[in-house]
Amino acid sequence: MDQHNHGTSHHHGTHHSGHIHMENEVNVAVDYKGNLLSISLKDKQNNVPELAVSHEKIMHLIMVSSDLNQFYHLHPVDKGNGVFQQEITLEDGLYKVFVDINAKNVGYQIMPIDLHIGHSHTQGHVDNHLKPDEILEKTINNKTVELKIDSLVTNKPTILTYQISGGDPDPYLGALGHVIIIDEGVTQFIHVHPVSDDKTVFETQFSNPGIYKIWSEFKFGERVIAYPFVINVK
Repeated sequence: MDQHNHGTSHHHGTHHSGHIHMENEVNVAVDYKGNLLSISLKDKQNNVPELAVSHEKIMHLIMVSSDLNQFYHLHPVDKGNGVFQQEITLEDGLYKVFVDINAKNVGYQIMPIDLHIGHSHTQGHVDNHLKPDEILEKTINNKTVELKIDSLVTNKPTILTYQISGGDPDPYLGALGHVIIIDEGVTQFIHVHPVSDDKTVFETQFSNPGIYKIWSEFKFGERVIAYPFVINVK
């Protein structure tokens, strides 16, 4: 389990935390056996930390394969005593897990956690050969999402504006959409919500240059679709 962090950040709407340097007072353990993903949370006194609800859930678990081809946004069930579980079938390989929680009265910073499934011997970063998209437009299930970005410069506000055709998105977890951004080294994590309740406009900020993959989640009816984009931040 690798909990070394190179600058994870957590954004909600127009809130920017950037590089947070705080003592992490919550220990997170992730395990996978028999198609059951388990997450255990304990503070430094071995007590269960109290969690606040964030966008209708007390835990948002983001998991990606190390090559960034697979993406999961899960909400494991609270089983009590700091244990959360989710039934899921995963292929063998290395995954990176980001446990997104709002812990009360204790310091917590989201850290990438290595999860090895099966006989995977991959260690750390995998060269995923990401290439920035030349056209930021994707169509899935007859719903087209076009992404417009005003600036891709570090340490300055970046506005992500989504134009959607083929249907209007429905509210999903208290917002019109959710945006997850992870760098190609799978060390930096950004979770962004819209700037207002009636717009698919998001604001964030990048601390480091490089290649990033964006998963833009929108709900149409009963289905949530994640639209992937790859960008290059200068």
